[in-house]
Amino acid sequence: MSYLELSFDLSGLPPEAAEAACFESGALSVTLSDASDDPVLEPKPGELRLWRHTRLQALFDASRAQPSLIAALAAAVGRAPEELQARAIPDRVWEREWLRDFRPMSFGRRLWICPRHESIADPRAVVVRLDPGLAFGTGTHPSTAMCLQWLDGVACESPGLEQVAVVDYGCGSGVLAIAALKLGACGAHAYDIDPQALLATTQNAADNAVEDRLTVCADAMQIPAGRGLLLANILAATLIELRQELAQLLTGGARCILSGILVEQEAEVIEAFAPWFEMSRFAQRDGWASLRGIRRT
Repeated sequence: MSYLELSFDLSGLPPEAAEAACFESGALSVTLSDASDDPVLEPKPGELRLWRHTRLQALFDASRAQPSLIAALAAAVGRAPEELQARAIPDRVWEREWLRDFRPMSFGRRLWICPRHESIADPRAVVVRLDPGLAFGTGTHPSTAMCLQWLDGVACESPGLEQVAVVDYGCGSGVLAIAALKLGACGAHAYDIDPQALLATTQNAADNAVEDRLTVCADAMQIPAGRGLLLANILAATLIELRQELAQLLTGGARCILSGILVEQEAEVIEAFAPWFEMSRFAQRDGWASLRGIRRT
């Protein structure tokens, strides 16, 4: 099957009305995307938060599209026909298309994130097998990459991660918890408010044979206190809001790694956590900062 893509800027048009008009015109799918590099970070489950400049792309079966389609859809969404951009899209093996640019990535000396269709020849490698999915966290984002590199570095120290009980708070794909377990942690609890993240973490844990040491939590109250390492790769505002709750999960002398923080937010996060932690930056990349802390006794 070949496809016809019609796209246009919403420019104030309600997204629900635009989607409905496209589906009524025979669209097979509708996608909303950022038209001006203005990312929406971490919406809540079920929340539709759009960009200031949002572009809609509707996909149609080219063989069934009528010559009048563009004019009819333009009228339905209140646009001039010339405002709709048309593009022919040939059929492809879409299941493989999305994996085409995802290659193994190394973090530090031993740790690798590797898609299932690839392999690592180094016998010393610690490999987390992970395909990109609907939950955040593959190592491509700087905030995740800095956390993974820190885990690899601390695992090479003595005693490293041995006998450490880990919390991955806001786990996304579960990549940080799984990496910690494969690097020697004795157990981990992974928590997220997004049900899709919990499903992805459960599946990824099974794929990496660590499911017996990983507890996936739908409620933060399921996480026991007295943990030895907290990994929280979320956003600065959320970290600050949860600072006391996060501190209560850790025993005195335990470590925390906070990421997902813009460089200009770093000082505010350090100040917010200061009553419980001795905090400092350990990495910065592409405008993002990652902090480490030691829980005060």
